[in-house]
Amino acid sequence: MSDLLDRASELEQQQRDQALKAALTKPKEAQDIDAEGNHYCVDCGEQIPAQRLVALPHAVCCIDCQSVREHERKKLCSKI
Repeated sequence: MSDLLDRASELEQQQRDQALKAALTKPKEAQDIDAEGNHYCVDCGEQIPAQRLVALPHAVCCIDCQSVREHERKKLCSKI
């Protein structure tokens, strides 16, 4: 019985490691920047406010779109 539990634990750890590796190697989204240096949201196309870029220089979404992304991610994770 303990062999079965050990194997299950090993398999679970392998799946966690694979998921973590996939998340870490996932390509990052490129910022949408025009010739004047203005940053635009990759989801809605609106200009990202300067205050957001000061707080998060690599932001690719405006605050509203980022909130939607986080809400969708939470909804997806709750189904798992």
